[in-house]
Amino acid sequence: MYYRGTVEGAANTESGSRVFVYEVVGLRQSEETDQTNYQIRNSGSVFIKVPYSRMNQEMRRITRLGGRIVSIQPVSVLQQTNGKATSAESAYEGNGNATPVNAEPPVQQQPQKNETKGKTMTQAKAKKDAHADVPVNLYRPNAPYIGKCISNEALVGENGIGIVQHLKFDLSGGNLRYIEGQSIGIIPPGVDKNGKPEKLRLYSIASTRHGDDVDDKTVSLCVRQLEYKHPETGETVYGVCSTYLCNLKPGDDVKITGPVGKEMLLPADEDANVIMMATGTGIAPMRAYLWRMFKDAEKAANPEYQFKGFSWLIFGVPTTPNILYKEELEEMQAKYPDNFRLTYAISREQKNPQGGRMYIQDRVAEHADELWSLIKNEKTHTYICGLRGMEDGIDAALSAAAAKEGVNWSDYQKEIKKAGRWHVETY
Repeated sequence: MYYRGTVEGAANTESGSRVFVYEVVGLRQSEETDQTNYQIRNSGSVFIKVPYSRMNQEMRRITRLGGRIVSIQPVSVLQQTNGKATSAESAYEGNGNATPVNAEPPVQQQPQKNETKGKTMTQAKAKKDAHADVPVNLYRPNAPYIGKCISNEALVGENGIGIVQHLKFDLSGGNLRYIEGQSIGIIPPGVDKNGKPEKLRLYSIASTRHGDDVDDKTVSLCVRQLEYKHPETGETVYGVCSTYLCNLKPGDDVKITGPVGKEMLLPADEDANVIMMATGTGIAPMRAYLWRMFKDAEKAANPEYQFKGFSWLIFGVPTTPNILYKEELEEMQAKYPDNFRLTYAISREQKNPQGGRMYIQDRVAEHADELWSLIKNEKTHTYICGLRGMEDGIDAALSAAAAKEGVNWSDYQKEIKKAGRWHVETY
């Protein structure tokens, strides 16, 4: 059944080329929608007509209602394909006004299940036999490398939210090698609730293959202490491995496995464009990329790789003190303004165009046309790293930009994934 609301009414006052149809899945009934007259479908696709001027508002509302936009098409394209667009279904009857998001959930509000089950990161699989020369699993859980903590430094500034540490480990006593974009496993001491030895957790490496000291003897991590309220007892719970790491002292031993991962590797092309989108500790691999591209000592250590392309980091954090590696990032931007662009989304300090908080998807929407233009370039690689779920808002924003040219973003994204130019690592 097709529900006609004010959104469509507004759309019909626009020219056909400025009206779009969102295909949405996953809309759910929630505490918020219980208080409205929206008619929410629990499964399958729903279709919403939206005028160009309201695209960002509708994206935010759909995300808030738990939906995911899988495609955006101009009405004119659908009319050419299907004869008419009125076969689409609307998700609700509403007033067409997106309510600004005025509240942000507390950082690390919900438990990350994998903190107690082992690996904490999901990684898309790389194509078979790709990067066959990349070191993988040099140390396994049954025979980990025993490294030592060299340093453990706080990354969150005064009045910031949470605890995030930069840890550096000594690798000089073994053969643990890695390259930018890989991860290592950490096995915390002790046993789990079932009395079995704790399992490893994966963490993105935050240093280049040469390490922070550019001597091939260290590896670094960027770790946030996981903290959340137990949903039943209300008790504060701390992540096992993240708490262990954040409390390490110089000289402490640590069990390390790996390295693993081939999905997030940088292209060898020195003229590539590199788009990076990160939230929180998702900055870790991006820091490694940027050091390899722009740090003087790194450039001297890599005569075979001298980056000449363009890189753009869009970094989402809650407050300014939570901008991890802020001085490093801004120093590189100042030194290489033609090659490195830095954009922050500071949710609790900046406002989006609708007056709500500024999240990374809002920044992507703000620059969607520029990003889309870059992404179409065959030399462009895009990297996304951070909390699971951040991809949906990014996809929605890029869908809108692609739709202006009659391109289905979902289909195009599959093509660039297949070509090895779209890289995602979330946890």
